[in-house]
Amino acid sequence: MRLTEIKEKMGSLERVLEQDVARSSTQSKAWKVDPEGEQIDFAPEPEDEKDLEPTPLATVDAVYDDDADDDLADLGFAMGRMRLSDRIGGFIRPKMAEELSVSLNGDVTDNRSQSQQSLSPEQTSQHYITSPQYNNFLAPGPTYIAPSSSFFFSSGQSPASLIDYLPSRIIANRLLNQYWLAVHPICRIVHRPSFQRRYNAFWADVEIGVEPTGSLQAVVFAALFSGVVSMSDNAVLMEFGTSKKDLVDNFQMGTETALGRANVIRTTKVETLQALVMYMLPLCRGEISRSHSALVGTALRIAECMGLHRDGTEYGFGPVETHVRRLIWYHICFLDIRTCEAQGPRPHIRSDEFDTQFPLNVDDEELEAPEPPTTSAPRWTDMTLPLIRMEANEMYRVVWTDRPQLEKKKISLTAVLGKIENFRKTTKDKYLRFVNENIPVQQLGRQICEIATLRMHIMVLHRYHNSVAYQIPDRLRQIIISSGTEIMERAIEIETSPALSPWAWYSSAIQQYHSALLLLMEIHAFPHRKEADRIWRCLDYVFEIPSNIPKDQRGRWVITQIRDKMGIYIASRKIMTPSSMLERIGSQSTRSGNTTSASPPPAVGKVRQGNGDFARGYAPGGSTQHTQGPEASSSNAPSHSGPAPQLGLPAPPPPMQGDKMIDIDWHEWDKLFPPDSNPNYMT
Repeated sequence: MRLTEIKEKMGSLERVLEQDVARSSTQSKAWKVDPEGEQIDFAPEPEDEKDLEPTPLATVDAVYDDDADDDLADLGFAMGRMRLSDRIGGFIRPKMAEELSVSLNGDVTDNRSQSQQSLSPEQTSQHYITSPQYNNFLAPGPTYIAPSSSFFFSSGQSPASLIDYLPSRIIANRLLNQYWLAVHPICRIVHRPSFQRRYNAFWADVEIGVEPTGSLQAVVFAALFSGVVSMSDNAVLMEFGTSKKDLVDNFQMGTETALGRANVIRTTKVETLQALVMYMLPLCRGEISRSHSALVGTALRIAECMGLHRDGTEYGFGPVETHVRRLIWYHICFLDIRTCEAQGPRPHIRSDEFDTQFPLNVDDEELEAPEPPTTSAPRWTDMTLPLIRMEANEMYRVVWTDRPQLEKKKISLTAVLGKIENFRKTTKDKYLRFVNENIPVQQLGRQICEIATLRMHIMVLHRYHNSVAYQIPDRLRQIIISSGTEIMERAIEIETSPALSPWAWYSSAIQQYHSALLLLMEIHAFPHRKEADRIWRCLDYVFEIPSNIPKDQRGRWVITQIRDKMGIYIASRKIMTPSSMLERIGSQSTRSGNTTSASPPPAVGKVRQGNGDFARGYAPGGSTQHTQGPEASSSNAPSHSGPAPQLGLPAPPPPMQGDKMIDIDWHEWDKLFPPDSNPNYMT
């Protein structure tokens, strides 16, 4: 007996040692490095990650037919306060209208006649394009400012004079004060004390009849231009007795003329480049065209030719000069990401191709002290809000880099979400603990920090929300819903809060309400979520839903409007669909199961419904259209050997097939997102 006990204990000890060795080996492979250079312990990629597939209905690159109408603005179309184009979340959706049509087909709230329901998206679009209410939806919005290319191709000898655009000093001072109030805190690109001295020198030259240098003219006009853009129409009319559009046009022409005189295209002066970037910041907000993207690309190349991608300390610049160079560079980095999201295809700046450091978290005055600081201060300073934006923007760049790696299976979804969650916690601990809620600009900093970090969840997960082969798990879905709802609530707070009104003009550069489309499809599919009231309050604001539309028809009304407008826009732009996308859709239909009938499946526009992506009713950000909750997708759900259930009917979704869709290590997931923070979200 004694010998038997010893053998059993030895065997148990050997097993424990083997497990310890295996665990040690696993952990050594699981270390990842976040953007701050810290290691995070992630579990290895599980076997079920191999089956993860983002929707094939989205692609990064866009191709257009040669006979497309170039006279049509490439801004997309307006839907309430949202601006939608063929590129959503940085991805082209050439079959967007068909996707939305499928989400509407068979809807139990569909009160249209049979003849109306039988119309394809193209037929519906032709019907709506003649309606008076659709005449102007493709036109630019009131905040759109188109850049001019004339100052790039000018010889520097403009016939226009400075005096043609320059207002009196009293008006200029008022606009500069507006710049300090509404623009400088959120788009800080100048060192205030040194810029104020340059502004005084500008007027000293003007008053004695000497024309200021081209670079000084450009940076002063750019500041005045930004100040005008940040004002409301009524404020401009009351203070200056003219329309905002006329004043914006005046200072835009003045800025462009000054940039031309400063030879911006071949400049080596930091002040000229500073003026160019300052000029572009008010332009690149909610409505961005291809011309904005090209202008940003030009500014980037000029900056690199001037060495702004190398930190100023390497070349012996002083504290103020180094600070200004860093400000300019990171605003170009922001413009790179912003224009990439709007017009694509991907960021031009790579994280490993520059070493410019973030500006120090200090007040402007400290940089001119006898002993200027060399490290950031642990408190809220003039630079804290801009730093939050800059660091979040560089994390966006990491996400843009990781998304292709996700598709190639070179990184797990758990690892990417872990990076994001680590960044969120680090940023909040680093900056938000200093927020004084009684100071409006610090309130704004909290809102922007939350919006920027929560957006990263949507950036990663939105393509998996309508996964082709497997339904998204409930806990993953809940991250999208909770993050998307909070993004909209905080964005609405920025636009509607009186305390934050000075900075509301820039809200469309921070986010574009695209998460509302995800939540619209979700709440249309599952109307009884516990967040339904919160979501609908946001959607009513974003889409400006008329009050006379019945509550049970609001979702269908908005989706129909978006589908019809998107169909017209895509048809006008003549966006081509990649053959690989059509092949993947077809292969998914074959793989999902065979139909019981030999007749072809019904058509949705030009796309046949099978048992693939369209037939299951996955819209961009939508899920299977049924009135049961996501818990209906249990393993006991009956399998479907025939066609997928019609959308809108209370039928279960496709079987989960062993949860193979999930690119998640749930043990590590519970560390990042504790189950307590993601309770059951159905009422």
